[in-house]
Amino acid sequence: MGYKHLKFDKSNIFLVTGGAGFIGSNICEAILEMGYTVRCLDNFSTGKKENIEGFMDKSEFTLIEGDIRNLDTCLKACEGADYVLHQAAWGSVPRSIELPLLYEEINIKGTLNMMEAARQKGIKKFIYASSSSVYGDNPVLPKKEGKEGKPLSPYALTKKVDEEYGRLYSVLYNLETIGLRYFNVFGRRQDPNGPYAAVIPKFVKQLLNDEVPTINGDGKQSRDFTYIENVIEANLKSCQAPQEAAGQAFNIAYGGREYLIDVYECICKALGKDIQPVLGTARAGDIRHSNADISKARHLLGYEPEYNFERGLELAISWYKENL
Repeated sequence: MGYKHLKFDKSNIFLVTGGAGFIGSNICEAILEMGYTVRCLDNFSTGKKENIEGFMDKSEFTLIEGDIRNLDTCLKACEGADYVLHQAAWGSVPRSIELPLLYEEINIKGTLNMMEAARQKGIKKFIYASSSSVYGDNPVLPKKEGKEGKPLSPYALTKKVDEEYGRLYSVLYNLETIGLRYFNVFGRRQDPNGPYAAVIPKFVKQLLNDEVPTINGDGKQSRDFTYIENVIEANLKSCQAPQEAAGQAFNIAYGGREYLIDVYECICKALGKDIQPVLGTARAGDIRHSNADISKARHLLGYEPEYNFERGLELAISWYKENL
């Protein structure tokens, strides 16, 4: 269970792109705590320096400030590295609908630059963040690899294209790529601010400030909320996955299903608040229901998520109380 028992060569270098972001900084921290060397590449377009402040004085941590849209930067970052954990991307379905060209540049061109740099520099494994959004308009639950629908947003399309490049780079160039389809990740360091903030940190912050949150839609949409520790486990276990897993994508979730209105009520209860939310309009491009079949990741990656929704929410709320 978990990932802290995993062993790598002491000389191994892990490159984490987007390493100053929510997910990336947590991965960096976990690798450092395990005693290995981390190189972080970030341009701070969405990542935050405060997320990595605690690592900057560690000899095992190096920051490269740069953009994945620049191939030379990607090549420099990959030099001498063993594993790439590619988290750099722009998230948010609604923002991608507003800025499709930017999402093409960052999420597709940037990812392709990183794969090409990894190929040229002889990287052992290239692990990259995909998304449950690739399931698109297919309503069937649970979501299972191989049964994808049509993408509902530019963001979803960028992740689908990334997966196809991942497949091709494994087949054509023998770069062992593994795509991780994250399902609604939450936890410490997730940004509660701004119009595109994820629901859990946004609700927590608003309720702590006695504000009235808005739920987009009727609150009856469901999500497979996935605590950050499970995502760290998936990334590190992917580094040790058999060659059979190369070129494939895997659902990374807990395998549960929570309705948004119930999540809101759980947060209210945990914070001792009694504030009725406002129900707003549903967001364009959103999938109505989401629940993952994680059997493929269990089988090929040895993925065994330890943190269910309730445990993760308790830890996340505790962190926000101390840090907001």
